[in-house]
Amino acid sequence: MSLSHDEHDHFRDECGVFAIANHPEAANLTYLGLHGLQHRGQESAGIVTTDGEQLYAYRRLGLVSEIFTPKNLEKLPGRMAIGHVRYSTSGESNLSNAQPLAVHCGKGSIAIAHNGNLTNALHLREELENQGAIFQTTTDTEVLVHQVARSGRSMRDAICDALYRAKGAYSIVFLNKNKMICVRDPHGIRPLCIGKVNDGWVVASESVAFELIGADLVRDVEPGEMIIFTPDGKMESIKPFPAANRRGCLFEYVYFARPDSIIDEVSVYFSRKRMGEILAEESPVEADIVIPVPDSGMAAALGYSHRSGIPFEQGLIRSHYVGRTFIEPKQSIRNFGVKLKLNPSRLVLKGKRVVVIDDSLVRGTTSRKIIENIRKSGAKEVHFRVSSPPIRHSCKYGIDTPTDEELIANEMSLDEIASHIGVDSLAYLSIPGLKKAVMEEGGFCTACFDGDYPVEYDDQGKKLQLRFEGL
Repeated sequence: MSLSHDEHDHFRDECGVFAIANHPEAANLTYLGLHGLQHRGQESAGIVTTDGEQLYAYRRLGLVSEIFTPKNLEKLPGRMAIGHVRYSTSGESNLSNAQPLAVHCGKGSIAIAHNGNLTNALHLREELENQGAIFQTTTDTEVLVHQVARSGRSMRDAICDALYRAKGAYSIVFLNKNKMICVRDPHGIRPLCIGKVNDGWVVASESVAFELIGADLVRDVEPGEMIIFTPDGKMESIKPFPAANRRGCLFEYVYFARPDSIIDEVSVYFSRKRMGEILAEESPVEADIVIPVPDSGMAAALGYSHRSGIPFEQGLIRSHYVGRTFIEPKQSIRNFGVKLKLNPSRLVLKGKRVVVIDDSLVRGTTSRKIIENIRKSGAKEVHFRVSSPPIRHSCKYGIDTPTDEELIANEMSLDEIASHIGVDSLAYLSIPGLKKAVMEEGGFCTACFDGDYPVEYDDQGKKLQLRFEGL
């Protein structure tokens, strides 16, 4: 049977990118960097390299460790490389959508890998198709490939022209036989950072990708910045796009990023811990223990416990060995899927007033099953605390999210949600509290909480249906 008990009860970031210039083991380090970004995408992965003469590409469906054997990596020579991991969405897997995309055109060979979503990609695609362009994938990224390939200008100027017309959120890496170019959107919605390893430069969606290869974090790519790298280690930074208000994605800190990453100079782990501390200040409750929903609620639960003085316990034990499919006994077991992944500890929970901490509440289906299992384990009271604000709107910027109508906070009041998931009380962290926890200067994208979208969504309502995989 298919096991997907919580696959749609969290937001999912759709992709991660990695790039390296001026290193003799570019492919090997890209493989390791993608392994560090595996949490951002588990459906497919790919690497494209260059030796200064041509591009070499290898893309497959599966996990990074399954795809890139030593034999396969030997087929990827050169001192520059870009890589990509793609999230498994709820449709048919398709190798043609795997990235980096690599094409041959009049200006030579070009490869591109992207994290984000172009909100006017359908409009641009229709224009290109009317001009005779033939598309091979259903990703928004291919729109940029066609626009760059059709330009008579240099690679740098062609990318600038293409992105001048594109709207949305993006962190993109481009590669040709002698140049690597990285770009972050003018609002800085999607993350991108720069590191140094020996004499080489590395770029990644998260700084955690640098740890495994021994690279040092240098800084974040600034919103609207384009950086050009050459095989001999030279780096040039330009800002070709009009200035825009900074609107970094708050949900990177809540859930998407690994806790050991640093995004825009802010520790993800400590920001999550502060979320729990502020949540305890905003929504206190008398209780005996604080437990996290592992692993996503761990740091916030520690913060809540620290600030409230209520002891922290591991009341839910997570199994890390559950795949996407599992054989269920013929005699149906209630909440079987959740129990496989999260088993309540009866000795910890029995007779206790319990505060349960999770990072978000999306549909509420998994939370309801978790609460039921906690109560069956003997908990006297169950109080649910969420270390992010109520999610009422879908993301338009490269995150796989339910529709507005499927989001429980958009359809029910606070009391109705509490009753639906079966808790004695329910409270969320406020938007000001979340911003305070992150402690980053500048603005944020809060669209999933309040509907304030920083970039308009031109493709809303268009008839052409595509699965955007977000590069």
